Amino acid sequence: MSGSSPAARLQRLFEGHRLTPTQRRIAHCMVRRAADAPFLSSVELAELAGVSQPSVTRFAVALGFDGYPALRRHLREVAPADAEQEVGGETYNEYQQAVRAEIENLQHLSDLLADPGPVERAGRLLAGSRPLPVLGLRAASSQARGFGYFAAKVHPDVRVLDEGGSMLLDRIDSARRAGATALMCFALPRHPKECVEALAYAGEQGFTVVTVADSAFAPVAKHSDLLLPAAIGSGLSFDTVCAPMLLGRVLLEAMCDELPDAQARLEEFDVRAVARGLFVE
Repeated sequence: MSGSSPAARLQRLFEGHRLTPTQRRIAHCMVRRAADAPFLSSVELAELAGVSQPSVTRFAVALGFDGYPALRRHLREVAPADAEQEVGGETYNEYQQAVRAEIENLQHLSDLLADPGPVERAGRLLAGSRPLPVLGLRAASSQARGFGYFAAKVHPDVRVLDEGGSMLLDRIDSARRAGATALMCFALPRHPKECVEALAYAGEQGFTVVTVADSAFAPVAKHSDLLLPAAIGSGLSFDTVCAPMLLGRVLLEAMCDELPDAQARLEEFDVRAVARGLFVE
């Protein structure tokens, strides 16, 4: 997207703010209607975005303005309706912007992995824990399940903790009594209070907590012994989490490197899969 286009300036205004799905819907509507946005009333914007008028007000406050009128005045100053894109500049729609943002997140992750030390340490911790509990609640539950699915192919005892409730701490206790020494956690916005409390409890029980989170400053950071950050994309109504998913696979690789029988287990599974006809060739 051209750096001087109204849509680009709007996009920069929204970046860096933690917006709810409703607020992101408003932001997307404004980007799509970038030329008109500075002149829309809160009622008009609400109708276009399919949200309530109070939601528009809360959106403006979330961006740091006193209210929607202050946001609209700001837009008239920095993104005038008659601004044109630079000649020859590239224009990307909101879907392309989301993909390009994820590419940037992956590049940042690549830069962080230039120092393999933290990942290698995490691999040793995870490989040495028998059993290995893997925690991920709400938005992070799919990350925990995916990690657990593959980890179980090489690790003898993986326990996925992807549901909260009164039994969560019981399951952490059970893993500890069985000999677990480390806990793997995936933590993504919006961070559930229950996840933070579970990590605090795990620390009290003597677990070494390895966490993949969206930021080194995430609420789970103070309860994590080793936190590995992987940025998420917030350009769509719901977060995109390519970098945390890839980091999880990197951790699996590091764990395999520390498990002497990992390759043998994988080969054994392949033989059994063929014998059972599990997959379509």
